[in-house]
Amino acid sequence: MKYILITAFAFASIFASAQKKAGKQSAYRHVVIFKFKESSSKQSVDSVVNAFVALKDKIPVIKSFEWGVNVSPEHFDQGFTHCFVVTFSNTADRDNIYQKHPAHKDFQKILGPHMDKVFVVDYKVE
Repeated sequence: MKYILITAFAFASIFASAQKKAGKQSAYRHVVIFKFKESSSKQSVDSVVNAFVALKDKIPVIKSFEWGVNVSPEHFDQGFTHCFVVTFSNTADRDNIYQKHPAHKDFQKILGPHMDKVFVVDYKVE
C-alpha cells in the first residue's frame, strides 16, 4: 500500500508539472540598448527615454516594459548607457503591430537625432 501511495504521488507531481508547463504562455523579449551622441544634452536623452516609456501605454501588444541605466562596474559597455526590455506574447505582435505602429514610428523620429549606436537582441523566453 505504501508503494502505491508513493507511486500515485509521483505520477500526480509529474502530471501537475506537465500541466503547469503546458499552460505557460510564451514570451518574447525585445532588448534595445542605446549609446547616445555626446552632443545630446541630458534633457534630450530624457525626452527620448520618456518617449520610449510612453510606448507601453500606446501599443497594446506590449505585455511588459522595463528600462534602466547601466551601472555595471565592469566597464565593458562600450559607451552604451540605456537598456530597454519590451515583452511580447509572440513575434507577430512585435513584427506586425509594434514595429509598424505609428507611436513606434514617432518614437524613432525623436530618437534619430540623438542615437549614436543601438544594439538589439530579441529572444524567446525559455
